[in-house]
Amino acid sequence: MLFAPKEKGQGLVEYALILVLVAIVVIAILALLGPAIGNVFSNIMNNI
Repeated sequence: MLFAPKEKGQGLVEYALILVLVAIVVIAILALLGPAIGNVFSNIMNNI
């Protein structure tokens, strides 16, 4: 344990990759469901 390599950089890269993957999934879901969500809000605004 005294001579173990430091893994701070590796952990940071792993968190960055997870963040990028989550962002890609969120963008894909919004691209697919965006028009439907926009229609819902438009209907709400028209009814008000």
